[in-house]
Amino acid sequence: MTATTDPARANPTPSPAVRELRLVVTANDYDEALRFYRDVLGLPERAAFSSADGRVTILEAGRATLELTDPPHAEFIDEVEVGRRVAGHIRVAFEVDDSPAVTAALARAGAQVLAEPRRTPWNSLNARLAAPGGLQVTLFTELGDST
Repeated sequence: MTATTDPARANPTPSPAVRELRLVVTANDYDEALRFYRDVLGLPERAAFSSADGRVTILEAGRATLELTDPPHAEFIDEVEVGRRVAGHIRVAFEVDDSPAVTAALARAGAQVLAEPRRTPWNSLNARLAAPGGLQVTLFTELGDST
């Protein structure tokens, strides 16, 4: 794969217009999703709010990026990570230090492992899981230079 970065597009404004990417997940089983993402995956709780109108918890998830892909490349990623097309139009990826260990922990906590960790052509160790809140999750560990 050829990486291209247009310096003119890297930061078109003097300061970023977006300060935070927040992925909002509506979970039918809020308590299960909160336990899974906060207590098992270890995302620190930034804030939590509760009222007669419902509950929300904001979890820190490290640095955020928005990865845009076209359908052929999304199919390629699924083929590499799982062996077949399985993801919808949204998949959440978390970089972790040890994808095999985190995969095992999340599986014990109720996630369905769709694919065990495997080395990718972009030299990371990726696993795929179906997780609470209806999310498909990739866990990846960067392996460094392949040279």
